Amino acid sequence: MSEVSFHELAKLDDAARAALLRRSETDLSSFTEKVVPIIEAVRNEGDAALLRFGRELDRADLKEGSLKATEAEFDRAFDLVDREVVEAIRFGIENIRHFHEEQKPEAMWLKEMRPGAFAGDRFTPIKSVALYIPRGKGAFPSVTMMTAVPAVVAGVPDLAILTPPAPNGSVDAATLVAARIAGVETVYKVGGAQAVAAAAYGTETVKKALKIVGPGSPWVVAAKRLLAGVIDPGLPAGPSEAVIFADDTVKGGLAALDLLIEAEHGPDSSAYLVTHSRRVAEEALAALPEHWSRMTEQRVAFSRAVLTGSYGGIVLTGSVEESYAFVNDYAPEHLEILSTDPFAHLGRITEAAEILLGPHTPVSIANFGLGPNAVLPTSRWARTWGPLSVTDFVKRASIGYLTQSAYPEFAKHAWTLARYEGFSSHEHAVSDVRKAWL
Repeated sequence: MSEVSFHELAKLDDAARAALLRRSETDLSSFTEKVVPIIEAVRNEGDAALLRFGRELDRADLKEGSLKATEAEFDRAFDLVDREVVEAIRFGIENIRHFHEEQKPEAMWLKEMRPGAFAGDRFTPIKSVALYIPRGKGAFPSVTMMTAVPAVVAGVPDLAILTPPAPNGSVDAATLVAARIAGVETVYKVGGAQAVAAAAYGTETVKKALKIVGPGSPWVVAAKRLLAGVIDPGLPAGPSEAVIFADDTVKGGLAALDLLIEAEHGPDSSAYLVTHSRRVAEEALAALPEHWSRMTEQRVAFSRAVLTGSYGGIVLTGSVEESYAFVNDYAPEHLEILSTDPFAHLGRITEAAEILLGPHTPVSIANFGLGPNAVLPTSRWARTWGPLSVTDFVKRASIGYLTQSAYPEFAKHAWTLARYEGFSSHEHAVSDVRKAWL
């Protein structure tokens, strides 16, 4: 049995420290080479390519005309899913909807900048968006909730979900339940790089979209990057990652418990416990076998691969300040601050997409419906991106309006700068030439 990766930060050189910041998607060159022919096949062959890749890559029994979930499949899903699961989905969607309704910007604002001069913004929904829901290592109705609800709140008129099919050609029943409750009735049985290509170019069945959002495997991430000139790829959301920051006021076993949350997503995930307390680190290490004993075999295998590999483990720092610095360098997708006084640390951590405070707010709570969106930037993109939000589904247009009385002052200064920059038409448009045409 491999040992859990244990790193004492003070003993690492610069190269070893930098290696801790890498994710599985840092270098996508091997995926890019394989994704290019998939994209071209979908572009040229449409549905035929989607059916072929569904059979070859997803091992799914897909027949012509079966790429779109039917109304009967939606109806049947409610019979297949346990009532408690449906209730949990409704509970989560209610919270997520409330949060995103509060987040939604006003349709237009206009303020007087100077007497008679008005400026503002107007927000309108993007016309069409594809929502990618992964399935390779499990079923994720929660991702459906997180992507569909803000899109519906934003008022996107043309929404579609793309998700890999099961071997029997079906869609995960809970995903269909979540889609319908959220307000999305179009679901395509397409996954991986071929799904991104289908959304970008459109096929006989799949409608072309202007944007695609949602997390995915390195195959999906690579396809999004390659097709960024064709479709807006949305925020960069790849394999799951988390940092559990713990100070010396909590038990190491609790830190170990939460360390496994994102680590169990798959071997390409990333998960670190970061602490300056040797006691917490050693207690966490000792508690992991007990936690693993309660997990399913597959999830144990996934989390072991992460915590014994290059993308996870325990990082022991020399001080709390060094812990802050490491977290900010890592810029995690999910961050838990495990402390009896988490707000004491919050001000020192600036680079994280999601920050969950205290021992009663594990990542699980946020993933399944606290309210804030759990589709988050990965691979250090939290340094420039935030969580998926209503604003990802709307576009902003600037609005300007000058009254006749306000025009002369603005025209004078615009004329001066236009003349300086050498733009004759700019200059003439705010000169006496204009007066002749008013």
